[in-house]
Amino acid sequence: MKLCLRIVGAVLVTVTLATAASIKFISTWKNPEAASIDISGKKWAAFVVSPDQTMRMGPEETLATEMRKRGVDCIAGYTVLPGELANDKEKAKEFLAKGGITGAIMMRVLSEEERIHHTPATVYYSSSYYPSFWGYWGHGWSTVYVPGYTTSEKVVSIETLVYSIDKDILLWAGESETTDPKEVRKFVKQLVDAAGKEMRKAGLVKK
Repeated sequence: MKLCLRIVGAVLVTVTLATAASIKFISTWKNPEAASIDISGKKWAAFVVSPDQTMRMGPEETLATEMRKRGVDCIAGYTVLPGELANDKEKAKEFLAKGGITGAIMMRVLSEEERIHHTPATVYYSSSYYPSFWGYWGHGWSTVYVPGYTTSEKVVSIETLVYSIDKDILLWAGESETTDPKEVRKFVKQLVDAAGKEMRKAGLVKK
């Protein structure tokens, strides 16, 4: 049975992400058994790993919405599992079972760092004759100096995990880096698209 998996995504909890954010996956993994699992008609939940439920609500709703746009029956995790029960595994099992949830997308921010890039100054010479005044005169006026500069960018690393709860196995995993994050909703769509490409390359998602 073919895996009709169309779900993937990650949502940033602590910061919002930019419209023009640069997203790349630095590592991915596919469960070799995933191709034999049929998840069509199953119910999924999107979870953002954060101890603060208020930080989960918006991102989980956004991700669930993006999944539904792609034909996946997905709801925000906080609507089925109260935040205070997230650390109680047995209670979590009970609530997810009552909600009929058979699959989950887990998202967690791994790191956030500022990367500094320095471009040194450069000097371009069209001639270099120092012994005479007029020789240097021509040299001095023809020398072009380009000052150096420093730029910085914010890079956020996020892991995305796709689980089959009824099978209790990991189906797909990916670690992505996003540059210069700002706005959540547009970022989620970008990341879903990027992850979808990776999953299609792995033969996990139908083209």
